This record gives sequence, structure tokens and C-alpha cells, in this order.
Amino acid sequence: MIVAIGADHGGYILKKELSDLLEKLNHEVLDIGAHSYDSLDDYPDFAQAVAQTVASGKAERGIMLCGSGVGAAITANKIKGIRASVCHDAYSAHQGVEHDEMNVICIGARVIGAESAKEIVSSFLNANFIPEEKYIRRLNKIKKLEDG
Repeated sequence: MIVAIGADHGGYILKKELSDLLEKLNHEVLDIGAHSYDSLDDYPDFAQAVAQTVASGKAERGIMLCGSGVGAAITANKIKGIRASVCHDAYSAHQGVEHDEMNVICIGARVIGAESAKEIVSSFLNANFIPEEKYIRRLNKIKKLEDG
């Protein structure tokens, strides 16, 4: 799977660890940045880039890291076709894909540790949307909202 990953200064260190995990799991990693630590960078820049990479089809899923994950999720969800959420547990990570077709996961690097993040990312990437009528119906309602 092609996975876009990005982080601001708050998630910069964790991004390296998760990128290594993705490669170990044989995923293709698109590192969106930050490519160097800058305490003054802004999460919306990286969250937008990750989301646009997924929305364009250049990546199948996205991972965005910042301090809490919240700002990243808010930003990513502004991009049409993106269904992003903060996930700090494995259940939400796979359930969000299975029931809601979540395609971007946002993680707070100041909220959880690296080992938990690795478990959560693995759960996210191993999940697939369940095309049951109720999930399709709900997803179509979300898409209708997005179209205005």
C-alpha cells in the first residue's frame, strides 16, 4: 500500500519511527515532511499536503502526526474525499476504516508513545472497509454533505 506520512515539529521524531515500521511492513512511504525539525512550522501545511496526496489517489492512506492530532484532523477533513480522525487506540483505528472508510489517521505524538502508535498504525493499515448496506448508506450521507 502507498502511505503518505507527514508531521509538524510535534510529531517529527515519531514520523521517523513510523516510517521505518511502514517500510518494514512493505508499504511504500511518501514522506510529505517535515524533513527537518522546525519548532515554528505549522501543522496545517503538512496535514493539507497529506490529505491532498490521499485525495488525489497518489496514496491510498495517510498518517498525520502533530502534538495532539486534533488540529491535523480538523485540517485534513477540509479536503474533499478525506475522512480523517484522531485515533489513540487500535479499535478506533480499524473500526474507522471498516465502518467509515477513514483514509487518514491523525495521531498526537505528545499523547501516546511510539509503541502504541505502531500498534495503532498497523491496525489502521490492516483494516478494510466493510461494504455492508448500512455502512455504504452512511458513507453516502457523508459524501452528500461534502458536495453541499
